[in-house]
Amino acid sequence: MTQLPTAILFDLDDTLLVAFGPSPSQWRRTIAAFADHLGPLEAEIVGVAIRVATDDLWGDPSRHKYWRHRIDEARRKIVADAFVALAAAGHPVPAEAIGDAMADAYNALHDEELEMFPDAHATLDRLKELGVRLALITNGAAAPQRAKVERFALEHRFDHIQIEGEHGFGKPEERAYTHAMEVLGVGPRETWMVGDNLEWEVAGPQRLGIHAIWHDGYGNGLPPGSPIVPDRIIRRLSELLE
Repeated sequence: MTQLPTAILFDLDDTLLVAFGPSPSQWRRTIAAFADHLGPLEAEIVGVAIRVATDDLWGDPSRHKYWRHRIDEARRKIVADAFVALAAAGHPVPAEAIGDAMADAYNALHDEELEMFPDAHATLDRLKELGVRLALITNGAAAPQRAKVERFALEHRFDHIQIEGEHGFGKPEERAYTHAMEVLGVGPRETWMVGDNLEWEVAGPQRLGIHAIWHDGYGNGLPPGSPIVPDRIIRRLSELLE
């Protein structure tokens, strides 16, 4: 790309915010903190069970929208499902209250360690200086997502902020993108979408003719054999200015 577009639509979690990338480390530390309550259960076994339960819950599109509006409850369900699986495999598991407390401790740690990607603020500010119209489009419940917007001083940096829980629709619904473009007064050919989710921020926008940029902020690379091919891949948000 040789010049910036008229408008850019940004995702929030794992695009501007370092959100779910640190989850494996946060779960390991949470499980270690509860070692005295887990009896003979080894931390590694609990960690594997939680990863499997996490993939099962978030990997089901039919349940994803329900649980992303109940994120704290979702983490309790993940731990409960992990303990059910461990019990079915013959492992002794702690009481339900221990699982709930562990999920709540993880939620607190996750929230405490939220932070912006290092170049996010500077990139947004420079784009705004250059006259690019900016919209933030994030899925999830109204209160926690709005809290992130305020906590990380994002409100004044965007011309439009669109939270699923406030507007009643979210990605990958077509109107999630078209509504933002209408507010900004632009069409698909004048617009870029930047995000980490290949379906929500690449495939969905591409179907509308939006130039889709995948932010690979954790350096994982595209999944092998991915049928979704971004128009561009960046590792740092500041690459948008290059």
